[in-house]
Formats: sequence, C-alpha cells, structure tokens
Amino acid sequence: MPKIEREVLNVKLIYLKSLGNRQTAISKNLTLRLMKKERKGNQFIKSPQYSGGLAAMRKFIADNLKYPKEALKNKIEGSVYIRYGINNKGIVITTKVISGLGHGCDEEAKRLVRLMKFEVEKIRKLRVIHHKKIRVWFKIKQEAVKPASQVQYSIKPANKSEPKAATKKSYSYTIKIS
Repeated sequence: MPKIEREVLNVKLIYLKSLGNRQTAISKNLTLRLMKKERKGNQFIKSPQYSGGLAAMRKFIADNLKYPKEALKNKIEGSVYIRYGINNKGIVITTKVISGLGHGCDEEAKRLVRLMKFEVEKIRKLRVIHHKKIRVWFKIKQEAVKPASQVQYSIKPANKSEPKAATKKSYSYTIKIS
C-alpha cells in the first residue's frame, strides 16, 4: 500500500455577495486538507548498484588489485575498460575487454570484475541481464619501484688542531654509491 502524505493549506476566501441593491465582501478562512500519493520512480527496471556505493567499489578494487609481474617488470601503467553483464542475482556473468593494456593487466581486471557482487531489485518474475562498463586503473605505487642507485654524503669540518695562524679551511666529502 502506498504511503499517503497529508498537506494542510490555510486559505482565505473572499467573495462578493449581493443583497438587493448593495454588494458586500465576505471573507472566510478555510482549512483544506489535501492528500497526495507517493510517486514511484520513472524507471521500470532499475540498474543494479554495488553494495556500499561507488566509494566501496573503488576501495574493493584497490584492496584486491594484484599488479601483474610482467606489467610491473615493463613498468606498464594505464587503464583497462571492461564491459560486464550482471544477472538477476547480482552476480557478474560475462566480462569483455573494450580497451586493454596487455602484459596481464586485462586478465587481472577481468578477475577483479568477476569478484564483485551487486544488489539488484527484483522485477516481477523477469530475468534481466544488466550491462555496465567500468575502468580499472593500473598505476605502479612508488614503494613497488626500487631505485636504481642511492647517493649518501656527509660533510665533516677539518680538524681544529692546526694552528690558528693558517686561515685555510678545508672540507672532506665521502660519497657512497650502493
């Protein structure tokens, strides 16, 4: 049964009443009660939503993304676009790479999308397959990249045991490359 809202309007009604040769203005205060039904959405078939929303989906992808070794070795970065189908139970049943990177990134993006579960509203005994698109980003984290070389240096002042007459200042530097 739909929810019914009640709305109360206070209206001042002014009308003219004629009595013989003269007209009189009569005003009355009326209270009108209007009833409105709650409107349903315009869409007959609603699109499935990831439980928790878009932020939860992004967090799920970030937590479960395993960067492929080949892509990490070749320093491949970019995004993979995937089209996927969701059945009436909220399970991803088909995945297709629209635009990929290769080096194992396409397969990893497909694996991630197949792990996702969606919330689907039931539609009067209809089994509908919903199709959606998603972009999965592959970006190498700075911790994952090992620097090729590292430079360390230290500055030490010259020994002060020399006599003060000599005003020469000298410094020594040590550079270690590992």
